Amino acid sequence: MQEKHLFEYAVIRVVPCVEREEFMNVGVILYCSSKGFLQTRYELNEERLRAFAAELDMQELQERLRAFERICKGGADGGTIGKLPIASRFRWLTATRSTVVQTSPVHPGFCVEPEQTLNRLFLQLVRQEAPAIKGVKGA
Repeated sequence: MQEKHLFEYAVIRVVPCVEREEFMNVGVILYCSSKGFLQTRYELNEERLRAFAAELDMQELQERLRAFERICKGGADGGTIGKLPIASRFRWLTATRSTVVQTSPVHPGFCVEPEQTLNRLFLQLVRQEAPAIKGVKGA
């Protein structure tokens, strides 16, 4: 039996009008301490976003999401936050914000392979596709 690893994830959301608390899921960020894994996967469906909030600046959204990627990778490209330890970067990225790009509360789970879990969560929570994985329940 393969070893399962504790992971934490949050959904990345676009919240065009913070006061209305309406949002659209655009990505997922996943952290697995025991595997030293921190990655994000996102996608801006511009047609859907424009129908949701026509005033959104897609270039600015792309840049904010690329910042999530750079911080996940760590190092100088991630700025000051990118130089922090991996757990601190995840906590910073998932901290509560009142801005156009926010994250959901953090949720835990167990997985065998964090990257596969990230991809499955992305398909379910962003693209709203059912996973095509046989015999897998939960994470």
